[in-house]
Amino acid sequence: MKEIEFVKPEDIEKRSFEIIAKELAEKGISLPADQDMVTRRVIHTSADFEYAHTLTYSENAVAIAKELLKNGADIVTDTNMGLSGVNKTVLAQFGGTAHCFMADPDVAKEAKERGVTRATVSMERASAIEKPVIFAIGNAPTALISIYEKMQTSDWKPAFIIGVPVGFVNVEASKELFLDTDVPYIINRGRKGGSNVAAAICNALLYELRKEYL
Repeated sequence: MKEIEFVKPEDIEKRSFEIIAKELAEKGISLPADQDMVTRRVIHTSADFEYAHTLTYSENAVAIAKELLKNGADIVTDTNMGLSGVNKTVLAQFGGTAHCFMADPDVAKEAKERGVTRATVSMERASAIEKPVIFAIGNAPTALISIYEKMQTSDWKPAFIIGVPVGFVNVEASKELFLDTDVPYIINRGRKGGSNVAAAICNALLYELRKEYL
């Protein structure tokens, strides 16, 4: 039986990251310096060390995402759970706003009339935001598919993709759509992900940015 470790409330996260660092070292895993805190925060959120192998970053992805956030980019999520997890206070310090259109009644109405998912309509709404947008997709592969299809039929493209939907139907294929595009991304290959993971990635970027600039 494991012993209970007494840790002060304010030290729990610090202790958790110490454990993660120790276990990564024991597994012989060395994370690239720029990706380190993003991947560690995802592991912290999920307690799943497989993310050290499956999280995939486009070239200079972390630097690009932080630059976007520093200049006031908005974040769009595909679930209200993801929206609630993003630290909107820190985001607002840099001039950004977080959005989720999934629960809007008019989105549900339009989706039903057109025979498409709410995620599809939500991404169409998000594409009309007149500033750079980071899309943090943790649940709906149809959101990623909708974004990709709009890229093919117009000159619009997202500023950044966080693609970590979870599940079994079209999940892996929807993530792979972006691997050969010129859109910067952080994508988790495979079936794993979730709204909590999408929010964790957003927060890792925001916290690193706050540390550097505020």
